Amino acid sequence: MGRGAYSYRDDPAVPSFPDDRPLVLFDGECALCSHSARTLLKHGPRFRLAPTQSDLGQALLLHYGLSPDDPSTMLVIEDGRAISRSDGVLHLAASLPFPYRAAVAARLIRRPIRDFAYGLVARYRRRFPGQAWCALPPSGAGIKDRILG
Repeated sequence: MGRGAYSYRDDPAVPSFPDDRPLVLFDGECALCSHSARTLLKHGPRFRLAPTQSDLGQALLLHYGLSPDDPSTMLVIEDGRAISRSDGVLHLAASLPFPYRAAVAARLIRRPIRDFAYGLVARYRRRFPGQAWCALPPSGAGIKDRILG
């Protein structure tokens, strides 16, 4: 993701958004990804979320050189920098309570192996059963300001 911190602020194609908290971009058409996003809403109050299908999600994917037509990775944007693939997942897991935090043990596995496993899950992610984001819009107090796009 070799871009400088907050480089998206200078990109006219990226809509302005509040970046005082980490932003997680996820595939809103994927049940697995949407379930993960709902888990973050419940257990990770410091995160904001945006589906990759939103205008903001599409612009940020393009900004970081990823395909908006097939978002095969989620992005965590924190302190103006993008973290993706297995590093992004482990970064999120480290901010969550047990049992989710236990996933950080995977850092003992070399990144190429972790990213290969991530790629396999990403390739088949839309085959997982469940409901996509658009099927179950989030609700509740304190949630509305955490959903962007």
